[in-house]
Amino acid sequence: MTASEKKQLMAAACKVRMGVIEGTHGAKSGHPGGSLSASDLFAYLYFKELNVDPKNPKWADRDRFVLSKGHTAPGLYAALALRGYFPVEDLPTLRHIDSYLQGHPNMNTVPGVDMSTGSLGQGVSAAAGMALAAKHQGKSCRVYALLGDGEIAEGQVWEALMFARHYKLDNLCVVIDNNGLQIDGPIDQVMSPYPIAEKLESFGLSVTQIDGHDFEQLEAAFAKARETKGVPSAILMKTVKGKGVSYMENQVGWHGKAPNDEQYQQAMTELRARLAEVEGM
Repeated sequence: MTASEKKQLMAAACKVRMGVIEGTHGAKSGHPGGSLSASDLFAYLYFKELNVDPKNPKWADRDRFVLSKGHTAPGLYAALALRGYFPVEDLPTLRHIDSYLQGHPNMNTVPGVDMSTGSLGQGVSAAAGMALAAKHQGKSCRVYALLGDGEIAEGQVWEALMFARHYKLDNLCVVIDNNGLQIDGPIDQVMSPYPIAEKLESFGLSVTQIDGHDFEQLEAAFAKARETKGVPSAILMKTVKGKGVSYMENQVGWHGKAPNDEQYQQAMTELRARLAEVEGM
C-alpha cells in the first residue's frame, strides 16, 4: 500500500465516521458505537477491496457484501454514500418516516445493499448461500460478511460456518468486529465467545487476526483471504467501540443511542480535526 493510498483510506474512514454521526444525530436514534468501530473496514471495503460499480448497483458479477450486524447500518450507509451510490446529503434522513435509509439495511430501497438484515446471526447464512450460488454459476465474484462479536453467540452463525466449510466456499470471507461490547455489556460477561480464533479454526476456516484500525493489516488479511483455496476465510478484527469520538470510545452506553446537539458538535469537531490532520499528512 502506498502512502497516498493509505492517506486516502484514512480520509475516507474519517468521512464515514462523520456520516455515522450525521445519520444518528439526524435520526435521534440508531447505533453509532459499532458503526464507528467498523468504519475503517467500511472504508477499506468500498474504496479498495470490493469489485463494485456504484453506477450499476445490480451488476451481476459484482462482489457482494452482507452486513450481518445490520444495526450498524449508519456506517454502511455512510460508506455507500461516499462511494457514490446515493447523495451524502441524505444521511441525516436516517430512520425518518418515508426515508429509504431505515434503521437496518433494506436491499429493496437502498442502492448498493445486497441483503436485508437485522435479525442477528442470519446474514452470514445469506452470504454463504450467495457464495455457493456463485460457485454453481461459475462466477469469480467474492462474498463478504461482517458480524459483531456479540452476534456470534447465535447458533445459526456456526451452522453457516459449518456449511461454508463443507462446501469449500473459498470465495467467502467472514469478518468479525471484536470490539468487546454488546448492548448489555462486555461480551465476556454477557455470553463469552472466547476463544474466537480457535473456534473458527476448529470449524475449518482460515483465520487471520488483525488490528481492525490498521489499513496495512487489513490489506494483508484480505490478500490472504483471496489467495486461500478450498476453505472459507475469517478475519478477526480487534477494534475499539465508538472509535474516533472520544466520549464514545469503549463506552457500552453508546451501542444504541444518538448524540444530542452538544454531543454532535463535539463529535464533528473532533472528526473534522482528524480529517484535517490526515489531509495535511
